[in-house]
Amino acid sequence: MSQSREELTTNNARHMWHPMAHPQAMMDSPPDIIAKGKDCIIWDVDGHKMLDGVGGLWSSNLGHSNQGVRDAVIAQMDELPFYNTFRGTTHVRAIELSTQLVELMKPEGVTAVMFSNGGSDAVEGALKIARQYWKVRGQGDRTKFVSLRQGYHGVHFGGMSVNGNSNFRRAYEPLLPGCFHVDTPWTYHNPFGEDNPEKLAELCVNMLEREFVFQGPDTIAAFIAEPVQGAGGVIVPPANYWPLVRALCDKYGILLIADEVVTGFGRTGQMFGTRLWGVNADIWCLAKGISSGYIPLGATAMTAKVTDVFNADKTGMAAVTHGYTYSAHPVAAAAALATIDQLVAQDIPGNAARVGAHLQARLRTFVDKFKVVGDVRGVGLMAGIEMVSDKAKRTPMTRSSDVPARVAKAAYRRGLMVRISGPNLILSPPLIITREEVDFMVDVLEASFTEVEST
Repeated sequence: MSQSREELTTNNARHMWHPMAHPQAMMDSPPDIIAKGKDCIIWDVDGHKMLDGVGGLWSSNLGHSNQGVRDAVIAQMDELPFYNTFRGTTHVRAIELSTQLVELMKPEGVTAVMFSNGGSDAVEGALKIARQYWKVRGQGDRTKFVSLRQGYHGVHFGGMSVNGNSNFRRAYEPLLPGCFHVDTPWTYHNPFGEDNPEKLAELCVNMLEREFVFQGPDTIAAFIAEPVQGAGGVIVPPANYWPLVRALCDKYGILLIADEVVTGFGRTGQMFGTRLWGVNADIWCLAKGISSGYIPLGATAMTAKVTDVFNADKTGMAAVTHGYTYSAHPVAAAAALATIDQLVAQDIPGNAARVGAHLQARLRTFVDKFKVVGDVRGVGLMAGIEMVSDKAKRTPMTRSSDVPARVAKAAYRRGLMVRISGPNLILSPPLIITREEVDFMVDVLEASFTEVEST
């Protein structure tokens, strides 16, 4: 049933609960209705044209009208619209995609992947595999997880439990026991008052080691973190942080899980965020950009360190009693295969690095230009603008402030879609964005901040 514009407007938020939102708030202030997309451009139901500064939601890496992905999806629908990959059956695209991902992640030492439906699923799989790994190895006491404050790892009970933001946790507590959090190496906000990035990284890793020792290293299954924190405010760690974390996990025999749901497949200017730091994890969580958001898909990738233990098991303990009906859905797998082909052939991560450097340089001038901008941070084509009520004290805008929303609305009117998360304006445009489109995006934001500060 196709609804008219008037019906869509009337029914907006009446019958659907939206993620991360109060149902009544959505009815009181209905969400924007996006009707069409092409490349980096979207149109709302009223025909208002905008540059998509959100990239769907960190996902639309190839834009909104990629012909290759479209053709692959249609061809797969004609060939085999669905079949499962539970024990005893599989399909062609699942085999091809697993092979291609392992080849793509050969520098990471990945030997196998397990497919799911999205990022939260990929995290859940990683946590379960980590616990099972230690049981298979006969170290069943290793059940605990350590993660970072401000970190975001999805909405399943496992992911929420390792999330480092109470906003995503409180309504569903009590959560998974045995999950502990340490400070993020966040230069702009940290409890040490330390502005030197390298020293801050050392302090945070020392605190992480103290937590490992306090909990008992032989009770910890894994440490999980994002190479660059996304939803927490685009927090880029110091360059020495991840190498220090890798060395610490090795010292105590603790698995390292990299949540690459946001940073994977080119967002940072590298194919995977861990490559920024020259570090390999043991397990990776993948989603979003894996299929450019065209069809939901997630994956948990594992190195030989993990898979060899499962493959060598003779007790039956390594049977993976985890998975989803739609794991490696053939249409999603076809979309992912086409996406990866183009990411590599067109050097999309390289474009994110080059154009992203221009974006970062232009945005960083905002700190001096606007009194409400306290910090600008990011890497590649992920950027966060933190708004503050007191610049000298680095006091973030509270959730009761209307300033972030006013900036977003001003940008919307001028033809730019952005995302607000607390005091942060977050940008994650498609990775095919051009330098000219970045200039338009920054020009719109300059005009929007200027308008809000003058009223």
